[in-house]
Amino acid sequence: MSQKLIVTTTNGVQGYRITRYLGVARGIVVRSPGIGRAFSASFSAMGGGNIREYEEVCEEARREAHARMVDHAAERGADAIIGMRYDATEMSQSLTEVLAYGTAVQLERIDPPQAERAEETEK
Repeated sequence: MSQKLIVTTTNGVQGYRITRYLGVARGIVVRSPGIGRAFSASFSAMGGGNIREYEEVCEEARREAHARMVDHAAERGADAIIGMRYDATEMSQSLTEVLAYGTAVQLERIDPPQAERAEETEK
């Protein structure tokens, strides 16, 4: 079950200061479309274009890898994951590995006047 965490592709969270870096949080999933989807996809592939059956498998794998990454970060006591990325590797014709990863961090809210000053100095 995924926890409520801030997940961002940026290297910080506006309005917060990073107080502790907890290391890499990751979620890994290896998926195969299964015989039914593979059979259906083979007919779709004959026509060219997007193959919906494989797209669905990839999207499910991304969602599950993301949820596992969030759970991993929560186990470490994180408030957020920064620098989040996905990577995918085709292990064989019918197996794909999806990796979701980022840096687990603990945060401290910056009071509004400090946050405004920090934004001004970044400009």
